[in-house]
Amino acid sequence: MRRAFLGEFEELVLLVVAACTTDAYGVTIWEEIQQQTGRSITMSAVHATLYRLEEKGFLSSTMGGATAERGGRRKRFFTLTALSVRALNDIQEMRSRLWQAIPPGKFQLIGG
Repeated sequence: MRRAFLGEFEELVLLVVAACTTDAYGVTIWEEIQQQTGRSITMSAVHATLYRLEEKGFLSSTMGGATAERGGRRKRFFTLTALSVRALNDIQEMRSRLWQAIPPGKFQLIGG
């Protein structure tokens, strides 16, 4: 199987979708990324990333029902796919191995 690589922002989006306890859609994902990272990001950056991840097979989406609060517009809800779960697990394992490989005291030696 070919390994798929994710950019940092793509990884953040997938992690937020995974962490959502309610339906994950553009606004909730946008708010959570900003809250967790302290970054100011645009909604369009989130939507572009969501659609790109869906095209790559990392997310699937369904349309919710129309609501009065949105003027009858429907929300698109995103969920992880098996591919994204494998990719996130691979990333976590790789990062863990790299952190484990850092010799004890290494950060103190360079003032970190």
